Amino acid sequence: MLKARSLSALPGIRHAFFTREGGVSGGLYASLNGGVGSDDRPEFVAENRARMAAALAVKPDHLITAYQIHSPDVVVAERPWAEGDRPRADGIVTRVPGLAIGISTADCGPVLLADSEARIIGAAHAGWRGALTGVLERAVATMEKLGAKRARIVAALGPTISQANYEVGQDLVDRFLAADKSNERFFLPAARAGHAQFDLPGYIAARLARAGVNSFEDLRQCTYGDPERFFSYRRATHRAESDYGRHINAIAMVQT
Repeated sequence: MLKARSLSALPGIRHAFFTREGGVSGGLYASLNGGVGSDDRPEFVAENRARMAAALAVKPDHLITAYQIHSPDVVVAERPWAEGDRPRADGIVTRVPGLAIGISTADCGPVLLADSEARIIGAAHAGWRGALTGVLERAVATMEKLGAKRARIVAALGPTISQANYEVGQDLVDRFLAADKSNERFFLPAARAGHAQFDLPGYIAARLARAGVNSFEDLRQCTYGDPERFFSYRRATHRAESDYGRHINAIAMVQT
């Protein structure tokens, strides 16, 4: 697993950006697949998630993720929920110690957030849709409603597809420019005509800065470019593979 220096320095906070290494799954899912929505064997996914929970020092059923829909929706977790009761959302915020809140990714941006003084934490799934429609700002605002201060929030971005490997069509470019002309700076010309290379990590950083989050760390790890360590939806698509594994990126507060 990978850790952000900024979050590791906070008292009472545990976190991890889990890689694909250290699990029991095989084949396309080798080996630490945490995706309950994948076609991997459920007992393997359950064991993988139990290992992640143990690394975060929480009970297996206290590592929770949402049913992600590429939205700006954020929920507050007050207690663990069963797999079948997962809310449809792309951000989770909590103030409950011993509850690990996680985000499932395989190219999109996993953002973990914490105000250690207020003891409020958050996790956001920031693909291009969620980032464009405001999931990061919604996560910050939800944390603030629980008592956090955005100026104190520390945010870290885990493994995400890099600009060099993220070719998009003109329709996506047009959507971003229609929202804000200054978004042009996040696109570079691609080799194919009518396409561009999108800087998702840079866009995430800019949205958080605009939201008043002054402490931001990017681990600068590309999911697409490192198949030994990371799952990648886009790489699986380019290889015509039938499915792909999912990473879990999670954060928890230590119980006192």
